[in-house]
Amino acid sequence: MLSPVSIRHTILLLLLLSLAVVARAEVSDLNSAINKAGRQRMLSQRMAKAYFQLGLGVDVDRSRKVLDGSVALFDRQLAELKAFAPSQEIRETYQKLERTWQTYRQALTASAPNLADGARILALSDEVLALAQKGTQQLENRSTTSSARLVNLAGRQRMLSQRMAKFYQAAAWKIGVEQAAAEIDRARREFAAGLQELAAAPNNTPALREDLELVRQQWLFFENALGQLGSTDKRQATVVATTSERILETMENVVGQYEKQTK
Repeated sequence: MLSPVSIRHTILLLLLLSLAVVARAEVSDLNSAINKAGRQRMLSQRMAKAYFQLGLGVDVDRSRKVLDGSVALFDRQLAELKAFAPSQEIRETYQKLERTWQTYRQALTASAPNLADGARILALSDEVLALAQKGTQQLENRSTTSSARLVNLAGRQRMLSQRMAKFYQAAAWKIGVEQAAAEIDRARREFAAGLQELAAAPNNTPALREDLELVRQQWLFFENALGQLGSTDKRQATVVATTSERILETMENVVGQYEKQTK
């Protein structure tokens, strides 16, 4: 007969095993993994964007919610991706990402947004992005379907929307001013090319075409707002904040639809 201690140990072991199964089940297949891995790229940029917006006093309530929610989501998805990792190489990528993420997370949350830490936040956001990109690409490389490519491409559009906004807000706070214009222009050209490729994808359903047209319309407003780089008018920074979120929301719908495709 098992002792009370042994029973407690057995129950704890079963609980831990069940949690491991749930964590793995959160990522159901490669398309799901690519979507979440790609979302980590986006979050790396979105958190920095929100940090700079808080420092600027732009859209403060929503920026605080964006930062807090993004930190929590990054934590959760990182655990799911580590549990799913289908190869040692991918597991090592996510172990590296976890270490870099802990440093970035600490910098984001240890104190209120301040200029002294701004340059470090900008640099760490790119370090996390590089590792998140590596993991996403490794996952796509394991797939044999065209939909995996579209999930990755559409997911990268989410990141680019946040990256452009990040550099705009950083420059408005006098951080990374010397690189902002070039980085925004590079991301702008990639976003426009990606939007064109997605619009031409043979996998597109009527619902996807409708969402992509909405993104195209939103992009016109966003691109115009980005053209105000260097403006001291806080209203322009607010427009960048809100339009980047609208594009992100619509692109999430697009990625979700590609994720469900199986060919």
